[in-house]
Order: sequence, then C-alpha cells, then structure tokens
Amino acid sequence: MLNNTTTFCNPIVANAADPWVLKHTDGCYYFMSTQPGYLELTKSSSLTRLAEGRKKTIWSPEPGGPYSYNLWAPEIHYLNNKWYIYYTANDGGGDDSRRLCVLENENSDPLEGEWIWKGALKTPVPGLDGTVMKVRNQLYFLYAGYGHFPDYGSAIYIAQMADPWTLKGEHHLLTAPTLLWEKHGGMAINEGPVTLHRNGRIFLIYSASTTWSEDYALGMLTMDEDADPMDPSSWQKSMQPVFRKSTENGVYATGHNSFTKSPDDEEDWIVFHALPAPDSDTSVRSTRIQKFGWNPDGTPDFGIPWSDTHHLPVPSGE
Repeated sequence: MLNNTTTFCNPIVANAADPWVLKHTDGCYYFMSTQPGYLELTKSSSLTRLAEGRKKTIWSPEPGGPYSYNLWAPEIHYLNNKWYIYYTANDGGGDDSRRLCVLENENSDPLEGEWIWKGALKTPVPGLDGTVMKVRNQLYFLYAGYGHFPDYGSAIYIAQMADPWTLKGEHHLLTAPTLLWEKHGGMAINEGPVTLHRNGRIFLIYSASTTWSEDYALGMLTMDEDADPMDPSSWQKSMQPVFRKSTENGVYATGHNSFTKSPDDEEDWIVFHALPAPDSDTSVRSTRIQKFGWNPDGTPDFGIPWSDTHHLPVPSGE
C-alpha cells in the first residue's frame, strides 16, 4: 500500500486463491480463501486491509476422515439469520470424489460460537465451487459439476434448496464450456459461479479455462430478474470474456471472483485472484480488488486488471 488513507496497490492478500468477501450488516468484511487443509475466516473493518484482519481457523477436518482432503474455495453466507460456509472437499481421490460440504453457526459473530457439520450436499454429479443465490425468497444452489461437454471438464448447474443444507428437485445445466476461450490449459472449464443483482437483471459470473492457464477469465450469463432461474432458456450467455488478463499490466489468470461494496455502500468492487506471470505456479495466486462500473445498457463493466504498481483510490468510506 502507498498509505493508509487515500490509495492502495494490488494484490491485497498474498498467496490467497479463490477469494470470497461478504460485507455484513455489522459493517465488517468477512474473507475466505483456499488454504491447505483447513478453513480460515478473516474479519476486517477495511476492505484494502483484509490481510491485517482478525483471523481464525474455524474448521480442521479429522485427518483421514471423509471429506478431509483438498479443501477448496470456501464461501461464507448469512442465510435465515444463521451463518453458513460452503466448501469443496474430497477423500484424497480425483474429480469424481469431490463434494460440496456445509457448515452452520448460530452465533451473531461467525468468529465465535461453534461451527456444526451439516453434511455434504447430495448433488447428482460430483463438483466444486458451490454458492447460494436468493430469488424471490427461494434459495438456489449453483455449482460446477464434472462431466464431458463434450470435452472433459466442468459446467455450471443450478438446483433449488429446501433449506441451506438440503437440495430439492431436479438440477439443470446453465452453461457448459463450449467456446474456445473456455478451454485453455488442457480442460474445458466453467466454474466458480457468483451472482450480481442489478438493473432488473441477474448476472451470473463464472470462471472459464483452467486456473493454471494464463487465460483463465470471467464469463457471464444474464437473466431478467422476473424469469425462472431453473429454466436454462432464461439465461443468455455472453460469447466473449467480461474480464481477462492484461499482458500490458502484467496480470494473468484473472478469475474465481466475488463481489462486495465499499464501506459506505456507494461503490461496487470485484474481488479476484490472479497470477503475476504466464508461467507462475498456482501457489502464488493472490487476492486483488478493483472498483467496477456499469455500461449504459445496464451490464457490469469490470474494466481491465491494474498492475501491481498502479495506485488505486481506496473504497469510498474507508
């Protein structure tokens, strides 16, 4: 950072992939990212100073137990006046053993109280990167399920939820990796779904291509907010990435994002991970944030990823 009051530089958290930020009604930011073998939650009053926030390991699975390996992409959500964390785990095997797991905490402060194991969601196909969307008071679960589309990889599925840890009814495929820019790195990938609700529409942003490819990028589906999220025809897919690498600024593999607001709720911010060079190891994926705007047609404008030396204004209200 340049200083504590006016500007900052990315990245804001080193070695932090799959970043998730939730701004709660208490005004605090709750941050999670993929860590080796445990789930860590950070609480911070500052978006740019997440690395300095209060940290706590809130879940360490029993070694060798079910769903105790490869803990990936945790997300914290506040649903029905309780806290929930969704994360990917498996038994040490491959893609076909990956499951989406749920923890629950009734305490008003998620760094306190007890996190209770609610089980693994019964998705029809193995998958990863689960998130929750609420539309007209109905909860929906979105995740990346494995399969052949026709190339091997993952695609985004949706299902209704009976409650925050139980799926109900059928699941439907919303987007598969059929475009060339979704297939870099040796697999065909659509993963990491997250939604934005604005301007009478719902925007489903997802990550495409492999996370180790420099061309890892964000794609988008768009739906009218009054449509049926379970109907694949409700969603229109953008044919080009909406956020991608910048070779000029030295930022690559931009993806697996979340969204949040500035402290005063006046600005929209995207949170994402990226690599500093095309051949970087995935262990150095770091968390970055940028303010974004909106196009005249009401769609989000994420711009381009800024370089590590570019001084960005801090979020308004910080």
